[in-house]
Amino acid sequence: MRKINLSKWFMALLLVVFLAGCGGGGGGSGGAAGPAPVIPGACTEAGPAVESSSPTDGDLNVSISTADVLNDGKLITATFSEAMDPLTIESATPGALLTFTIKETVSGDDVPGTVLMNTAGTIATFTTSAPLLIDTEYTVTITVAAESALDNTPLGCEYEWSFTTGTSATAGQAPVDLGTASTYGIFASDDAQVTLAINALVDGDVGLMDGSGVCDNCTVTTVTGAIENGTPAAAQAQIDFVAAFTDASTRATGACTLAANTEIAGPQGACGGYTDPPGSIGSTTFNTYLPGLYWSASTIILGVGKTIVLDAQGDSSAVFIFQAGSAITTGDTSEILLVNNAQANNVFWVAGSAATLGVSSLFKGTVIANTGAITVNYGTTGEPTLVEGRLFSNGGAATVGAYATITVPTP
Repeated sequence: MRKINLSKWFMALLLVVFLAGCGGGGGGSGGAAGPAPVIPGACTEAGPAVESSSPTDGDLNVSISTADVLNDGKLITATFSEAMDPLTIESATPGALLTFTIKETVSGDDVPGTVLMNTAGTIATFTTSAPLLIDTEYTVTITVAAESALDNTPLGCEYEWSFTTGTSATAGQAPVDLGTASTYGIFASDDAQVTLAINALVDGDVGLMDGSGVCDNCTVTTVTGAIENGTPAAAQAQIDFVAAFTDASTRATGACTLAANTEIAGPQGACGGYTDPPGSIGSTTFNTYLPGLYWSASTIILGVGKTIVLDAQGDSSAVFIFQAGSAITTGDTSEILLVNNAQANNVFWVAGSAATLGVSSLFKGTVIANTGAITVNYGTTGEPTLVEGRLFSNGGAATVGAYATITVPTP
């Protein structure tokens, strides 16, 4: 009987395993595929990251264009974790640089457009050269060719996400850029005071304009973020939210004029984007607003015990803007409900004067009061006043009552 040479058999087995792991000895590419792309916010690798996007992955009924954009183009944005080198991302002419691209998912056709960074280098905006197609899925890609401004470190991951446009040719509102003010829960201007009750809470930063105002009862138990009183950060935040007010308050394209009585829970006649009565929430129906721009020459009021619904119809990037020529007031126990992917971060209330939120009310969105004070009335332990948003006064004090909480929304 012949002896079996076990060492030769073992070496042969190792060779087979090695060749299989490398894709075989011939005909294969000889190299392993790179990591699969991830959606914004999902990268776990070191390096700069895309933290969020607009639209986001899986959004439905996205508008095909953005109001006031040249040739009815659409804005698609990506927000980075740090300042990026614009030379690695920007494309001043369609197709000049392919770091940030958009394709029709099914056909694979490229969507022509330009890419520009904001001044801080943290937001890239792809502006399409024409409206998107209705009822069409699009795929957005950002490659690792994007590099940080600090040391040219590439993105830790490649990014890919998809969204689908709506079945009608609607133009959405562009996002309102708050800049550095986006982290503030409340801000008072003109040497005015911020006053927080003992049981109030601001889950975010608090700002005062120039150091002459007082932040009363602003402690580690009432403020989770920084207290910026007359600091360079506060000065920049005020510049940024005033610019945001100017932008949001002067928009006019596609505006729906609210009824003269300005009770937004009441009938609005032929106002586009508004349904009277109803978006249905459970067994109850409420007056419902779709994404868009709504204008009142005087006050905007949400009455005592009244409820309205803001319905994004599946598009988390959808923007709602309410413009008031004078004050904005919500009544006691009133509610603003967000449905179908509507985000508090994309809801804006701009007041020509003051803003007052009612006792034990539920409020969503960012308020910018141009010349008056902001008051958040008290709640109770059982029925607190809850604000998911930001409150900026450009000409007065800011007061938050007991058992009232302001939570800065996630960008």
